[in-house]
Amino acid sequence: MKPNTLDQLYRTHMMDVYRYLRLLCRDDATAEDLVQETFYRAYIHLENYQEERVKPWLFKVAYNTFIDMKRKENRSVVRNSECFHGIAAPSVLRPDAEVLRKEVMEEVREWIATLPELQQQALLLYDMNHLSYQEAANIMGVTLSHFKILLFRARQGMRRSRERSDAYE
Repeated sequence: MKPNTLDQLYRTHMMDVYRYLRLLCRDDATAEDLVQETFYRAYIHLENYQEERVKPWLFKVAYNTFIDMKRKENRSVVRNSECFHGIAAPSVLRPDAEVLRKEVMEEVREWIATLPELQQQALLLYDMNHLSYQEAANIMGVTLSHFKILLFRARQGMRRSRERSDAYE
């Protein structure tokens, strides 16, 4: 492994991995933690990595890290989480365009959250992170034809959510 390989990987792919994990877990702090864990695991196994494209491999590591976190959550029981609800990040004034962009992204996140988990994965990997059909199918561990069906259904679900939202307004 070259001395700067991990640093270059981090600079190149960190934001893509973060956005992917952020949409999966719907929490900034958790997504940041998962990004760090993803790159830690990548560092451990980088010397053994043989394939040409690193981005799909990083997304596979990120997805496995997310699944591990969900399994740990299912085993643990939170007694009282209300003490954390009062803690908020300091607000910073932003231009109107940034506010509108955030509102649209939040609406898209809500639409994605209504989809079944595999459809969410398909949409995030292909449409938002620009992986090929085959790369995304490999990450998810499904056949190419099953992946295409999941993606089609996810897009249909998003369309229906958008239409309902437009009709409501």
